[in-house]
Amino acid sequence: MVGGEDADRFRVALDRAGEALGRGTLWHINSTAEGGGVAELLRANLGYLAGNGVRVRWAIFEADPGFFQITKRIHNRLHGDEGDGGELGAHERQQYGEAARRNAEQLAALVRPGDVAVVHDPQPAGLVAGLTEAGVHVVWTCHVGIDTPNDVTRSAWRFLLPFVEHASAYVFTRGSYVWDVLDHRKVVLIPPCIDPLALKNVELLDSQREAIIAITGLATARTDETPSFQGLDGTVREVARRADILEAMPVPAGAPIVTQVSRWDRLKDPVGVLRGFAEVRDLGDVHLILAGPSPSSVADDPEAEAVLSELREAWAKQSAPVRERVHIANLPTADVDENAIIVNALQRRADVVVQKSLAEGFGLTVTEAMWKRRPLVASAVGGILEQIENGVHGLLVDPSDLSAFGSAVRDLLSDPGRAAALGQAAHERVRDRFLPPDYLSANLEVVVAVADGELSSP
Repeated sequence: MVGGEDADRFRVALDRAGEALGRGTLWHINSTAEGGGVAELLRANLGYLAGNGVRVRWAIFEADPGFFQITKRIHNRLHGDEGDGGELGAHERQQYGEAARRNAEQLAALVRPGDVAVVHDPQPAGLVAGLTEAGVHVVWTCHVGIDTPNDVTRSAWRFLLPFVEHASAYVFTRGSYVWDVLDHRKVVLIPPCIDPLALKNVELLDSQREAIIAITGLATARTDETPSFQGLDGTVREVARRADILEAMPVPAGAPIVTQVSRWDRLKDPVGVLRGFAEVRDLGDVHLILAGPSPSSVADDPEAEAVLSELREAWAKQSAPVRERVHIANLPTADVDENAIIVNALQRRADVVVQKSLAEGFGLTVTEAMWKRRPLVASAVGGILEQIENGVHGLLVDPSDLSAFGSAVRDLLSDPGRAAALGQAAHERVRDRFLPPDYLSANLEVVVAVADGELSSP
C-alpha cells in the first residue's frame, strides 16, 4: 500500500530507535482506551512497533469526573472556546496536579531511567515533571489547537505551561497550533494517520456493508447476507448489536445517505449539521445519519450527554418531513471490533460524508472517509486544511454558513461523476501522506532525538 521510500524510512527508524532505547521501553500515555482519535491512533499503530521489536507499553491516565470536567474545559479553551465558562484557577490547578501525582505514583513502579514516554494531550500532561525526575525522556504531544489563538486559548496555555515546559520535545499536528510560549527548538510537527488494515478501514464487500448496516438498524436491508466480518485474529465473526437510534422511520432501502460520525462534542457541531441539512429543500429522499459512541463509553468527555440531549431537542423541533429524514444513532461500543466494522460499513454506505466541525485538531474521520473514496464536505478549519485541498480532495465550507454547507452537500449528490473524482483524489492523498509508515517513522525519529539528547533544552 505504501511506496518503497516510506517503507525504507520506517525500517531505518526502527533500527535507530532500537539502538537508542537499548533495553528501555517506549511508553504511550493518554486518558482513555476507547473513544476519540488518540485512542484509535494508538490502538491502530502501536502493534506495528511491538511487532517489529520495539518494547512498547500503553498506559491509561485515570481520574475522577471532576478532573475530566477541568480537562474538557482546557480542551475547549485550546480551541478558543470558553466551553462551560468555568475557572482555571488555583483550585483547578491543585485538583489537576493531585490527579497527576496519583497516576505518577503508579507509573513510578513501572518506568525505568532511559525509557521514553509520549504523553498525549492535556489530560496526562501533569505527568511530565514526575517522569522527567524519574529519568524518563518525555515527549508531550498536543493533538488539538487553533489557527489564530485568542485570549481564551492563551488562558489554557498559561494553565498547562508549568506542567509541560520541561518535556524533552513537543509534537504538534499543525504549525499554527504551536504555542508562542514554548521553546520552539524542541517542536516537531507530525500529522496523525489512519491504519488501512484496521477493521474501521479494511475493504468490505457490498453485501457485507449492507448486511451490517441492516442488522444495526441504521438502514433497511438490501441483502439477506449474514453480517459477518473477519476479526484481526482471523476468525469470522458476526455483528449482533443494534444501534440506539432516534428516528421517525427507518432509512429506506437504497435511499441516499449523508453521514457524520464523531463524538458528541459541541465543537463537532452536530446540531449545526442537522440545521444545515434541514435548510436544503430539494434533496428529495436523502437521509442524514448523525452517529457517535454512547456517551457513557467515553470516560474523558463529561459533556457528551448534554450535547446529545441538545441534538435530540433540535431534532424534535423540526418539521415532520425533516424528522423523517434525520437519524441520530448511538453506535454500540461494548465490542471494539464490532464498533469499528459498523463505522466502516456506515461510512462506505454514505453517498456523502460530512465533518462540519467548528474547530478540528485533525479529523481522523475525515481521513477515514478519504481512504474509502467518499466525497466529503468539511469545514475549512484547523487540521482539515492539511487534509483537504478545496475542490481537489473534497469541498470545504465556512462552518458558520449553513446555506453553503447544505448547497455543497446537494452539489455532490447531484453530480456523481464529480463526487467520484473527488473521492479517488482523496484516497490518493491519504496514500501519499497519512498512512502508518510516515507517522511511525516521524515519531521514532523523535524518540531517537530525545534519547540522544538532541531535542532537550541546552
